[in-house]
Amino acid sequence: MLSDREILSTLEMLKNEHLDVRTVTLGISLMDCISHDLERFREQVRTKIRALAGSLVPVCNEIGDKYGIPVVNKRIAVSPISLAGASFSSAELVKVAQTLDEAAAEVSVDFIGGYTALVEKGFSRGDLALIEALPEALSTTGRVCASVNVASTRAGINMDAVNLMGRMIKSAAEMTAEADGVACAKICVFANIPQDIPFMAGAYLGVGEPDTVINVGVSGPGVVKKAIDRALAANPCLTLGQLSDLIKKTAFKVTSVGELIGREVAERLEVPFGIVDLSLAPTPNVGDSVGEIFQSLGLIGIGVPGSTALLALLNDAVKKGGAFASCYVGGLSGAFIPLSEDLHISEAARKGYLCLEKLEAMTSVCSVGLDMIAIPGDTSAGTIAAIIADEMAIGVMNKKTTAARLIPVPRKKAGEKAFFGGLLGEATIIPVQNSGGSENFVRLGGRIPAPIQSLVN
Repeated sequence: MLSDREILSTLEMLKNEHLDVRTVTLGISLMDCISHDLERFREQVRTKIRALAGSLVPVCNEIGDKYGIPVVNKRIAVSPISLAGASFSSAELVKVAQTLDEAAAEVSVDFIGGYTALVEKGFSRGDLALIEALPEALSTTGRVCASVNVASTRAGINMDAVNLMGRMIKSAAEMTAEADGVACAKICVFANIPQDIPFMAGAYLGVGEPDTVINVGVSGPGVVKKAIDRALAANPCLTLGQLSDLIKKTAFKVTSVGELIGREVAERLEVPFGIVDLSLAPTPNVGDSVGEIFQSLGLIGIGVPGSTALLALLNDAVKKGGAFASCYVGGLSGAFIPLSEDLHISEAARKGYLCLEKLEAMTSVCSVGLDMIAIPGDTSAGTIAAIIADEMAIGVMNKKTTAARLIPVPRKKAGEKAFFGGLLGEATIIPVQNSGGSENFVRLGGRIPAPIQSLVN
């Protein structure tokens, strides 16, 4: 039970520190909608989403109002479309994406994830069709998000898939050139993708999940920053160990709030409660930045020497506090460092504190990886694939989830700004050093074998 003092401090978080529930995501299995008839499949998908998600937004709003805790995003994650729609061609899967988009708009959710393929060990017919459909599917829809798992610690890295994704990302960027390649902001390439991510663009409903489930993504970088600022103002001599303990206790409170909301939404919708994702998810709003935490802890900006060590401390403390607050922790659970979605991280890139290589190093200790990274539009597909391969290797060798969400911004160069709008924010385009020197490596293809760490039985 929370004490009166802890309840009051939580209310202060709500009032002044941007505490909210970042997303409530309803998982919906589409496996019982499978049909060889495209129109029948589309209609069954539309009907099931409408029936199960029709009340999601009003219920989240009612419960948010009840507790005074806003639920910022309401989302849906469906079964991998490469499985549910395995019998369809690429052109037909574009129509499936448009059906998902229409259904998401009808029930008023922000995004719908699950336009997904799992190809860490090879391709099925449905996987190839979905990947080839990605550029058109994401450029003709506004709410559909895609994820492709190209690597795992158990399987190694499917370099044919990595190479193909480099080409698809370039194509998607060109098809949305007038919007700075925004389609790429809805594609995430993964190693070791979890089955229960509530955050986009990676959310999908894994095959081991229930028919329907509620998963919650909490937030709180502003809360963590304010807690650190207050503590250091009262006692400037606090050590990093003591500050880690403070972050842990703050994460406990934030997670407790998220689980409270998630369980009540699940109860009202009469579906199981799944997990709380502990990730510190920033927004472009002032005061809601992971980057600001680095400044509060003594660095001039995220990216300068010391940043990787500080991120490791932050990620570990958040996980410890969250795990104590909930028995059901999942998803990504850590700290996001998205370049465009965090005002101070974007500013650090503009000032030159952050470069692609430093971001890659920091992803060895954070939740995801190269997240919402805007790069020059003339970056080749082979270079993009090589960057993805590097990021996948970090995840595979360290038995953790890593991901790459890269946006080659058409007709723009390093140092210019890319504008994506809304929660996706804006980003300074960062240079890619030695671009063009990786094509021959990527072209070799095949599968990089699983590491010795995979032999754990």
